[in-house]
Amino acid sequence: MKILHTSDWHLGQNFMGKSRVEEHEAFLSWLLEIIKEKEIEVLLVSGDIFDTGTPPNYALELYYNFLKELSSIKTLITTIITAGNHDSVSTLKAPKQLLEVLNVHVITTGDEDENVIIPINKNDDLISIVCAVPFLRDSVIRESLSGKTISEKEKLANSGIKTYYENCYSKALELKQDKNIPIIAMGHLTTVGSRSSQSERDIYIGGTIDIGGDYLASMFDYVALGHLHINQIVGNTEHVRYSGSPLPLSFSESKNTQKVNLVSFTQNGINIEEIEIPLFRKLIVIKGNFETIKNELTKIENKNSWIEVHIKDDNAMFVNGEIRQLASKLELTLLAVKIDKSEKQLKANELKVISLDELSVQQVFEKRLELENLEDKDFENELVLNFKEVVSKVQSL
Repeated sequence: MKILHTSDWHLGQNFMGKSRVEEHEAFLSWLLEIIKEKEIEVLLVSGDIFDTGTPPNYALELYYNFLKELSSIKTLITTIITAGNHDSVSTLKAPKQLLEVLNVHVITTGDEDENVIIPINKNDDLISIVCAVPFLRDSVIRESLSGKTISEKEKLANSGIKTYYENCYSKALELKQDKNIPIIAMGHLTTVGSRSSQSERDIYIGGTIDIGGDYLASMFDYVALGHLHINQIVGNTEHVRYSGSPLPLSFSESKNTQKVNLVSFTQNGINIEEIEIPLFRKLIVIKGNFETIKNELTKIENKNSWIEVHIKDDNAMFVNGEIRQLASKLELTLLAVKIDKSEKQLKANELKVISLDELSVQQVFEKRLELENLEDKDFENELVLNFKEVVSKVQSL
């Protein structure tokens, strides 16, 4: 059996005011060809299909057109899509029953109304079982959080998520009986021992979840994770992996190599192949003084690239203007110019060059909170905690 594992498409992302529709179109076209070429039987998409809970119409159109094209691929038995923390439950859930006609399973919350245990059948034979676990929201993994400290809430999240996976595994074992078939899990969370980048949000209160690859590996034959944008193995467990995002989602990810995971199960065991995704648009980060930046800009041949510049120069504000003029002359797209904050010569008001496009909702709130200079840190922590809960509820609408 061949499985293709991908995640974190973030369709509809607005990148510093720029649409990424062309990049997503190119990725989905490539993905269709890979599924055909490699004769994939199961496609797993582990969350964050969309970038926001209210994706633009063109993003929805890309999504539905892709799923329609999948229905014409003869080797593909089924597609399983789970919601991530960026996804709106209602947006993904609305066409759920219609998509099942196309052999597309969409799991949004993982609550009692949804069956996350999905048997994979081929020619009337059970060949594998998928525990399709989405991003688990508070209402699913915990009881009421009122009156709990942040530490207590983290412990409840840990135990709630572990119990959820253990229950899924028990149900899968019942279905498996004595058959020699793999049990596969999906998930959308941050695990211990994994590497993150600057574009992921903390998705549980306190941001720390003590769940590692060893724990998941002890139950499942492969774990298809989403949320972190770097393709990676979790710890030393080869079969617990993140696929990473198909596009670099921030300049901090500019040096990453985007991939999907091809997982093949045979009588001899499991084989995992990382397939590199062609890069439609390159993100380039240039750091240095005026001469360094100028030389690097003149070397850029691909005018399709997006560029971020970090200036470290005694006369940074002058360099800022010169660099912008040069980029325009060279017909380059310069999306951000940042001034190195270590330069003592710079005034504080010259450093406030961060765009809202670079910040998450949580970061905007925290920056606003900093201006209040609250002395009661416990009260400040409660404000942050309550804000996270409000954001989580809004995103789940």
